[in-house]
Amino acid sequence: MSNKQHIIIALLLLLLLVTALVSLGSGAFYIPVSEVIQLIVEKLGMLSIHTNDVLPADVLFVVRFPRVVLGLLVGAALGVSGAAIQGIFRNPLAEPGLIGISSGASLFAVLIIAFETMLFTTISAFLGYYLLVFGAFAGAGLTAFIVYRIAVKDGRPQVTTMLLAGIAINGFAGALTGLMTYMATEQQLRSITFWMLGSLGGATWDNVAVVAPCIFLPSILLLFFGKPLNAFALGEMQADLLGMRTDRVKLLVVLLSTMAVGASVAISGVIGFVGLLVPHMVRLLGGADNRYVLAGSLALGALVLTLADVVSRTLIAPMELPIGVITALLGTPVFIYILIKEK
Repeated sequence: MSNKQHIIIALLLLLLLVTALVSLGSGAFYIPVSEVIQLIVEKLGMLSIHTNDVLPADVLFVVRFPRVVLGLLVGAALGVSGAAIQGIFRNPLAEPGLIGISSGASLFAVLIIAFETMLFTTISAFLGYYLLVFGAFAGAGLTAFIVYRIAVKDGRPQVTTMLLAGIAINGFAGALTGLMTYMATEQQLRSITFWMLGSLGGATWDNVAVVAPCIFLPSILLLFFGKPLNAFALGEMQADLLGMRTDRVKLLVVLLSTMAVGASVAISGVIGFVGLLVPHMVRLLGGADNRYVLAGSLALGALVLTLADVVSRTLIAPMELPIGVITALLGTPVFIYILIKEK
């Protein structure tokens, strides 16, 4: 990576830190950034300040901190997975949802919401809230596996076939999701709608701890695919001639992206535009070297989703807007601008 690209990533990480601190204090109960820093330092045992008001600390560490941590994880996963999928497909319009990850997770989540009392009573009694999380994660993995198997020809996955299979599976899963939504009761419809629009409002330390390894580890591992994706940019045949094991690279990128995005969708619902838009913004800032694009997309994805979360819970506080609506409203004009500028 060039010096300019290193500087851009450093600036993105600095902005991310500042945004996270602002996010920790933002909401219906406002906490100044200085007090946020003071409470964090005190929690770390580096400062001892006795106060009778425990409400700010409770709001910060019980409500806000797990939410911000989840936003950072999900945003980073969507950003780096979007960059990796675009690199492997060599298609700037590709994103994780294109291979069925989001639609599969949505379908299984809707099935659980609609039929929990009929089909999943025993499992629900054992897993509780985590039934929805595990179900959505399983749906994401299953649909991605089906798309991958359809794309295999003579032992090798064909990128074009995978793209078309993803479109077909997305349509099929979307139709079934619509059917389940049509059959749902009013209460189930509320839950389905809220989940489909995306939210970080359900974050607790317990559920963040469950999904964090499934999001964090694949996202970090994707950063090591910068060089292979640079070879892919020349074309698969050229990558083969360079000694690249292209089939293995495709399988690992799809697998890691499915894990990261599937776990993200499972806990936060469907959040659009981050995986599609963030890699484009990173390329506009510093070039198309995938080593830089992957790292920059991870940082910018976390930054964008954290900013969107701040907007979602402060714009009409104390009420909260679905974060998927915010990312779409913010992302669409930016994406149209990029299309007009680059066409």
